Amino acid sequence: MQILNTIGREDIATVYIADLGQGRLVEFVESTQPPIPRDKKWVLIVSTLLGCPVKCLMCDAGDDYKGRLSKEEMFLQIDYLIKKRFPDGVVPVEKFKIQFARMGEPALNPSVIDVLDEMPLRYDAPGFIPSVSTIAPCGADGFFERLLELKRRRYYGGRFQLQFSIHTTDDELRHKIVPVEKWSLARIARYGESFYQNGDQKIGLNFALAEGVPVNAKVLRDYFSPEKFLIKITPINPTHHAVQNELKSYIDAYSERKDYEIIKELQASGYQVILSIGEVEENRIGSNCGQYVMQHLRAKVAVGTKGYDYWKEGRK
Repeated sequence: MQILNTIGREDIATVYIADLGQGRLVEFVESTQPPIPRDKKWVLIVSTLLGCPVKCLMCDAGDDYKGRLSKEEMFLQIDYLIKKRFPDGVVPVEKFKIQFARMGEPALNPSVIDVLDEMPLRYDAPGFIPSVSTIAPCGADGFFERLLELKRRRYYGGRFQLQFSIHTTDDELRHKIVPVEKWSLARIARYGESFYQNGDQKIGLNFALAEGVPVNAKVLRDYFSPEKFLIKITPINPTHHAVQNELKSYIDAYSERKDYEIIKELQASGYQVILSIGEVEENRIGSNCGQYVMQHLRAKVAVGTKGYDYWKEGRK
């Protein structure tokens, strides 16, 4: 693996672009959460596919899909970042999270399970928490069966973060935003019920929320127990595809506002709600999941001053 370029800030996030050979480009990220120091929390975001075939409306990774990454190719990303900081393979970080969310829907790659199975054997990282965020595509039943078995065997007791990307409770709009066949809300709920055990983290239902897109608390209560599921609300990242598809974020990442009506309604229905904004500087760096820097380097039209700003000098 050859690192072609890096961009970002040491104290927030860095994006790495690497060549796996024959022009197969992959991206991965390391980030912190200021003011929390790296020895308290360190997050890696790795790719599972070369591009992504799903083509979500807000995601720039949905171009030039070239297939799955192997277990070894995913470990190339992880090994590079860990060995850079901790050459002896001991990761003394209280909360060390790896998100399989940079490029690609993880449930479309069975080798993600193999990586997760090997991680505790490969590194001494007592604070390790894997994070899998998925749209729950149809046809990936084998992945989810293996994930359930693995979590019960290796990552029980709150040491696993599972999140389903829902985005809206309106079925028609949900299919428009995520234009592939995927599990219904009822099926996601059934799987979540079997996945969750006492002591686990609640399962996340993620909504990257655009203006005018409904999130109906009553619909969610029909399927998802607040005792086992939480709601995560995030802004729409300022990506090329979000701009092209005229998706305007319901959440203003540059405001200190917290009193959104949808959040109040969800909380009144008993849900724990996380408003996850993070460092807005990550929009300029392009380190948020769902962004794809190579798309930006090829683009002829900039997304504006709030997205990919660090890459202005590198645009081609």
